[in-house]
Formats: sequence, structure tokens, C-alpha cells
Amino acid sequence: MNFLKRAFWSMKAKKGKTLLQLVIFTVICVFVLSGLTIQSAAKASSELARQELGGSVTLQVDREAAMEKQQSEQSESDGPPQFTSTPISLDDAESIAALDHVKSYNYIVSASANAEDFDIIESSTSTDSSDTESEQAPGGDQGRGGMVQADLTVNGTLTSDEAESFSDGEAEIVDGRGIEESDSGTNVAVIEQTLAEENDLAVGDTINISSASDEDTTQELEIVGIYETSSAGSDQAMNFSFLNPYNTIYVPYTAANTLKGEDYTDTVESVTYQMDDAENIDAFIAAAEKTDVDFDVYQLDANDDLYQQMVGPIENVASFAKNIVYLVTIAGAIILALIVMLSIRERKYEMGVLMAIGEKKWKLAGQFITEIVVIAVVAVGLSSIFGNPIANVLGNQLLDQQTTASAETASTSVQQGPGGPMGGGGPGQAVSDAFSQPSEAISSLNINVTWENILILGGIGLAVAIIAALIPSISILRLQPKNILTKQE
Repeated sequence: MNFLKRAFWSMKAKKGKTLLQLVIFTVICVFVLSGLTIQSAAKASSELARQELGGSVTLQVDREAAMEKQQSEQSESDGPPQFTSTPISLDDAESIAALDHVKSYNYIVSASANAEDFDIIESSTSTDSSDTESEQAPGGDQGRGGMVQADLTVNGTLTSDEAESFSDGEAEIVDGRGIEESDSGTNVAVIEQTLAEENDLAVGDTINISSASDEDTTQELEIVGIYETSSAGSDQAMNFSFLNPYNTIYVPYTAANTLKGEDYTDTVESVTYQMDDAENIDAFIAAAEKTDVDFDVYQLDANDDLYQQMVGPIENVASFAKNIVYLVTIAGAIILALIVMLSIRERKYEMGVLMAIGEKKWKLAGQFITEIVVIAVVAVGLSSIFGNPIANVLGNQLLDQQTTASAETASTSVQQGPGGPMGGGGPGQAVSDAFSQPSEAISSLNINVTWENILILGGIGLAVAIIAALIPSISILRLQPKNILTKQE
């Protein structure tokens, strides 16, 4: 009789053992397929996160190098060293923006100003602009004492959509439009909704401001947009009006430079380059360092924190899934080998008789391999049906655990300071809130069984089946028929 037919009749005659092997093999295949599917989903999610979040690189003054230079220059003179910032020329900024992997970029200029014909939103303990007390404002002349009287923080930008407050969702345009690249060289502004309501201002109205460091420098700004902010401001906003988030206005970077003085024409304080892919940050920095930009004065700071926070839990899940595949495959092969070995040992007499009547040993081995391979094929088919829902439940539970654990770790590390936990609304809370944003984006994995997963599972299943059947078969087939039959009890 053909060994293939013998395998079929043997499986039919031993239904109980065949069913037991099928159940065990199916369970093994389900877990292996779940691991493979979770790995594929995690890899796809990681690549999507990398492409969508990208990451950013900021060109700015190397403050540490600048302070060291100032200290060196002051070493032979009396008095403390004074820090002076060297603005970045537009030529340098644009030469780096022209490099590969830059998806978008934004100029940043900070200045301070006083309100001329409208009222600011007063902080509880701050003085108004007519008082004689001074406030330390951004964009003031730091080299000449830095103490200037200011009502407003003026954020100069190339496009307000790329400004940090707008890109992270903290600020949102509610009327009109934001600052656009075409606004460069014009005097337009976007103001906060509370400030607008307090002064009955609307889109199309004009406001007048003056430089906090030079009262003779004034600007008339046309309001082109009104935004709403969810920021509560820092603790210092209680003391200084210009730190109140309602007193922040956005203007083109050229208008902010005008407030700072002629020395700042065609310059910016910093440039943020958004990458097309976080994976390209290192290549971008390496290419930028080959340009003519003086990196003894400036530096490039990479920021892919959101990407790292987002993919951290995903990578942990993928690693766990990989371990599942290894452990289940090895353990399954051992368990199946033991079961098949016991089954084959019980069939010693059958094997001895078949060899005694001239059946070739390779056909006997082929019979046993055929029996377990048929079971493996059915098990793979069943696992492709049950594997997907199980992988979804298992994968998303693992992701929830990893995301929660990562968020708790990050929150604890940023909220603990030298003096203990930080108060609500402080820097620790800000970082914790930033972490929560990517966590929402990875609340679940898109887990689906693919043909690639099934083919890999099939290869693993066949390998396990052949090894499980071949090893015990060889241990018996090496014996002679006479020895088998005479020792059979």
C-alpha cells in the first residue's frame, strides 16, 4: 500500500491522538501567528509615526560657547561678564533650509513692546505701562542691562501655523487668519481673543505698539487674525504682564526685527526645521555641518521626543511579540516531538512488520512526516481564522500596559525635583502633558493577518512538524526488523 494512503488510514484509525495533536499544533500556531502579526503591526505603526511626527532640528546660538567667550573677554576687566546673542543671518538660515529632508521651516524672533492705544490684560500683581517699575522682557537689550519696561510679548514668525503654540494645539485661530509667509515685510498681527474682547478689537482694526527698548520705534499693526489660547501661563505671569499669555501677539519676523532695532535687519533668533522623517535627522545635521554656517557660534539641536515617546511602547510590544514567537516555536517543537515520539514508539511492531515484508525505511519515515504535516496544514488554516482576534486582544492589552507604564515613568521623572514634586502647572506638568499627546495617537494597533504572516507561519509549522516526526522516527528506523519484533512485548 502506498505510504500516503497508510498515513490517511492511520490518522483515521487513531482519531483521539490525531485530534490531540491537532489541538496542540493549532494552539502553537495561533500564538506564533499572533506574535508575527503583532510584530508586523508594530513595525507599520512605528514607520507611520516616524513619517507623520518627523521630528525637528533647531538652529540657534550656542549659548554655552557664547558665555565662555564672554567670560574669557571679561577675565581681565572688572565686573561680571554680559551675554550678547549673535542673530542668525537669513542667508545661513536659508542655506540649511535648502538641504534634503526639510519638510518645512519657521523663523523665530522674540521682542517686547508697550501698548500705545489699547489696554493690556493686567496680571494680579503687575504694574501697568505707566508705572515706573521695570519688567525684564524678552527681546530687550541684554547687553545694556536688560531691564526694560514691557506690556507685550511679540513673537515674530515666518508662519504662525509652524509656531510652537499653534503646532501643539495650545493656540487656535478663531477669527481671520494666521501669519503667512507672504506677510513678511508687512505690519500685520494676530492677537489673543481676550485682549481683543477687552478692547473691542476685530479683524481689520489697527493697533499701535512701541518698542520696549526704544520708545521712538513705533508700529501700526493691522489685525488679520484672532486666536484663542488654552495656556495658563507660567507662575511669573502673576507678576509680569508681558508673560500673561493673553498679552502675546504674533507678527511677521520682519516686524519683530524692526522693534529690536536696525542691527537685527535680515536676521532671526532661531530657525526650526521640520524633518520629513525622524530617521533622517542625523543625516540632515551631518549635511548642515558641511555648509558655511559658523558652528562655533551656532548649534543644531535635534528634537524627536514626541517620536521617541510614541514608538517606545510600540517597540516594547514588538520585542515582546518577537520573544513569543521564539519561545512558543521552541517549546511547541519540543512538546510535539515528545508526543510524536511516544506515538511512534507505540507503533514499533507495525514498523517492524512493514520492514520485514520489504517496506523501505524512507517510506516509513515519509508516512509519519505526512501524518504530522497534514495536521500542521489544518492547524495553520485554523490559526489564520482565530489568530487575528486573539492577536488584537493580546497586542492592544500589551500596548496599553506599556503606554501606561511609560507615561507613569515619564511623569515621575519630570515632576520630581531637588525639593520634591513640582506643583500643578509647573514644568513637570508641561512635560507630562506633552507625553499624553502621542499616547492618544497610539491607543491601539491596527493588527491584521496578512498572507506574508501566514506564509511565515506555514514555514515555521512545516519545519516544526518535520523535525518533530523525523527525530523519533530515526531513533527507531535505525534498528533491524528482527530486533524490533523479538523485543516487542
